[in-house]
Amino acid sequence: MIDKKSIRKMFPNLIKELEDGENKVSIDGVRADADQAEEEIVDAEDTTIAEAENAMPDKFRHYSPTVVDFIRRCDTCDQAEEIISYLQKRGELSEERACEVREQLKKEGLRSFGPKKEDDYYFKQSGLC
Repeated sequence: MIDKKSIRKMFPNLIKELEDGENKVSIDGVRADADQAEEEIVDAEDTTIAEAENAMPDKFRHYSPTVVDFIRRCDTCDQAEEIISYLQKRGELSEERACEVREQLKKEGLRSFGPKKEDDYYFKQSGLC
């Protein structure tokens, strides 16, 4: 069994959020029929997914960001290095590719990968925002 002290040490930001109470959501209603509630949720999700798929251009359908996409969101070279190490540790970036990216970062700088991708970049590119 994990005690409160261990949880506080492992998840300090989560504990802070819980204690601050800023991110609480009130529950304004209760449904008596669980099956009906589930059907309504599934119907709403299906509609939302269908609308999003129709609105999104094919260039972002099933898109998986690369190391360069993540680096273009960074503000500093240290952040970029963290991204490279993380992807390499997860096995999503080979040792060889990680070395190439690090070398480019060191020699040519952060913006050699392209301009910074701001918030909602993909929404703006797809015309959704």
